[in-house]
Amino acid sequence: METDRYEKGAARLAEVDGMGGKNVVESLKDIAPDLGRYIVEFAFGDIYRREGLSLQERELITIVSLLTTGGCEPQLEVHINGALNVGIPPRKIVESFIQCIPYTGFPKVLNAVTVAKEVFDSRKLKIAD
Repeated sequence: METDRYEKGAARLAEVDGMGGKNVVESLKDIAPDLGRYIVEFAFGDIYRREGLSLQERELITIVSLLTTGGCEPQLEVHINGALNVGIPPRKIVESFIQCIPYTGFPKVLNAVTVAKEVFDSRKLKIAD
């Protein structure tokens, strides 16, 4: 049962985050392998596989949550890529960040937009008007 949970989580992680998610789990093997397993089993095996929200909705919620938390730029980079992977257009990502200005302030939004720009540039994406 636990192996099945891990396998389902690993499949969902690959679907959303591609190599970015796998790289995060791999980077934890030598220092905190259980943390990597929790990410795969709980976050992606349990939460990301629930019914009720699409993968696009889940990734949009995730990137906005990381923005509002602040100090999560590496995770934000992975999940902006994930948002793009599941079909969220760059413009919608930026708009979701702008929506956060009244609630979290300019500094956190500026940090998130900077990360988004780096991701978009690395993928050679432009924001269409």
